[in-house]
Amino acid sequence: MEATAEQDSLTTTSVPAPEHAIPSTSFYSIEYPGFVRNTSVPIAVQNLGGQTALATAFKRSAAKTEAPLELKLRPGNPFAHPVPGDVVSTNNLVLKVVKRKRKNRMDDGSALQGEYTAEIVGSTSKTVRFRSMADYQYQPDMNDPVTKLRLAMDNMDVEAIRTYVIPPEKADYMVPVAPSSSQDIDMNLDPELTGIPLPEPSTEPEMRSNLRLFPPPLFSRQAIPQLYNFKANPASIVSTTINEETGEERKRLINKMRWKGYGPISVTFTDRQIPDKPAQNIQDVRNQVSDVLYNKLIETFAERPVWTRGALFNQFTAVESRDILNSKPLLPSVCYVFHDGPWRDTLVRFGYDPRKEPSGRFYQRLYFRNANHPILKPSVMSRRQERTAANMENWAAAIEDGSERDVERRKTHLFDGKTLTKETASFQLCDLIDPMLKEMIEDDEELREECDERDGWYPHHALESIKTVLRHKFFTALDGYPATDEECRQLLLASQKLPSRSAKDVSSLRSVRLRVGKHNMAKGALRPEDAAALRLRAALDKTAKARGGVATPTAED
Repeated sequence: MEATAEQDSLTTTSVPAPEHAIPSTSFYSIEYPGFVRNTSVPIAVQNLGGQTALATAFKRSAAKTEAPLELKLRPGNPFAHPVPGDVVSTNNLVLKVVKRKRKNRMDDGSALQGEYTAEIVGSTSKTVRFRSMADYQYQPDMNDPVTKLRLAMDNMDVEAIRTYVIPPEKADYMVPVAPSSSQDIDMNLDPELTGIPLPEPSTEPEMRSNLRLFPPPLFSRQAIPQLYNFKANPASIVSTTINEETGEERKRLINKMRWKGYGPISVTFTDRQIPDKPAQNIQDVRNQVSDVLYNKLIETFAERPVWTRGALFNQFTAVESRDILNSKPLLPSVCYVFHDGPWRDTLVRFGYDPRKEPSGRFYQRLYFRNANHPILKPSVMSRRQERTAANMENWAAAIEDGSERDVERRKTHLFDGKTLTKETASFQLCDLIDPMLKEMIEDDEELREECDERDGWYPHHALESIKTVLRHKFFTALDGYPATDEECRQLLLASQKLPSRSAKDVSSLRSVRLRVGKHNMAKGALRPEDAAALRLRAALDKTAKARGGVATPTAED
């Protein structure tokens, strides 16, 4: 009975805890790994990236990977690895604790008694925690040019960036240690304790590494070590070089599998000498190319000393063209390339200089842009879908030698004035087999005595006349109706009557698909108002042609 009475007394005296409403104020918490005073709060915020970085990390729509927060222990040094912080979701309460002290002191010196009150002022929905350890800190040479460049980029020092020059590369990977003014402390144990005697002092100077290894611009946020099975590059070999002046022997690691460029020797029009043999690096790999293709290329260049790449590949089967294209040292072993001038981007046989022989005029190259040709390159998926075979090898094998498709491919570098094989005009004069153009090209009455950098062996008016006829015939064939020789003669006559306009402008008297308001920015293009006038002239010519006559432009037009 006594136990029952005691239980009843406890039940009657228990009072439920009072309910308190949680304020709607939201706080964000940062577990800063350091001691922060009231006066050092701005420094701590600055080390975290400033108020902007904090606002980005705590915004509601920010993903975990989009709002990283980093603690920079050395904020002014870009080579110092920051400590990454993680923004995690929490449901903690923020308490405001107030301690009130009594004013009267105890005479016996006992501790003061105080009254504590706690109040909930809000909740924390996000907290930043720094669980990663501080990584190794890097301190490169601050006098190094790369270090100064990095600091200039961070400080937006335009003058320092503009005056930066790449320093010459030196092979001083090991340098002597500078003698220290202070006495070094020997940290080795007593030999009597270890039983290992100290080594005798070496007469050679102590060396240290001088590798200019700078930290990357971005550090990894991976804090847990990963086993990635590091292996040395098997292509790295030790190369030994000897300085001819001092006789010093130096060793360095090089990559024996590094890419080597095998391009034809390039010369400019102003160069007096032309190469008569391949470069030394091409001669060193002569045994790596096919003798059959090499001999066939020699025979092809013996028949004709100057070729464009397209015209040259058309002299071989599709499989042979693929092999020539894939064998990089093959073409540079038989020819060189003009960088500019009338023979720009053509392959020329070693020892042959078209600037010294008037017969080289037949190999001059004419090219002009097609304003209606699409500039955008097709996507990779479009090229894969349009390609009939899976790769280049199957495509080349699909074109049998002597087939109708192979015959059409071998004529893509020729132009007869009626049919087109491509939408871009780039031809050598000897590949223009149109009778009218061929007659104008073979005319040698007014050739220059010396080759010109722009017009080659032809006088300016003669070459412009060839361009006028070629341009008119090419674009009329592109529009679907071949131009007649009579129309071309009318264009040449019009160019003579309009000295203020070039033959290139007059040759545009055709039905073109120029869009209103768009200006063709190709070299020598007409102004928009001139293009509109020529479109009107082309419409009149088309109307006159439909009636059975030819409209001849005059100076008044």
